[in-house]
Amino acid sequence: MAAIDYYLSPISPWAYLAGDRLERIAQAHGASVTYRPLDIMALFDRTGGTRPESRHPARLAYRAQELPRWAEHLGMPLRMDVTVTNPAPASYAIIAAQAEAQPGGDVGALVRGLLAARFVDGRDIAEDAVIREVLAATGFDPTLADRGLFVGAETYGRNLERAVEAGVFGVPFYHVLDSDQRFWGQDQLEFLDRHLGTL
Repeated sequence: MAAIDYYLSPISPWAYLAGDRLERIAQAHGASVTYRPLDIMALFDRTGGTRPESRHPARLAYRAQELPRWAEHLGMPLRMDVTVTNPAPASYAIIAAQAEAQPGGDVGALVRGLLAARFVDGRDIAEDAVIREVLAATGFDPTLADRGLFVGAETYGRNLERAVEAGVFGVPFYHVLDSDQRFWGQDQLEFLDRHLGTL
């Protein structure tokens, strides 16, 4: 069975636009997915990327066109007016939920729920109330938002180190461990699907 490390950030609109395609692809090929939220800004710093606020205006203008274009293509609503927020609390919740593997809990749905709370509803996913609500809606104990802080913070840091070692430089990023094949961006999911079909 193929194993996929999925590096993501709950503040990435590109991760939001991936929807549930990774999970459907993994299920079709009998592959496992490990969700690895990380500090995307620190990853940019470590791998030669540029934080959004420091990017050239031409890049920002293109991004402002490309995101709505993809959203329309995928038939997904997308808010472009979201404010900057701290991704760590939502990331800790994802990590804690995955570690506890509660019956009825769906980590993929949790990730999508947090991304939708931000990019569809415009909510602040750094707020405990929002995180608890999404945890409960996806089958998890909402107190994970409090109980998973230590493990979440520790794993969050390890995910960054693991990402750098694996050659990750952006999100969403899909690393197939069995073949060491890497796919950066939601627009690469078709190629991930094709690759898994060859294993």
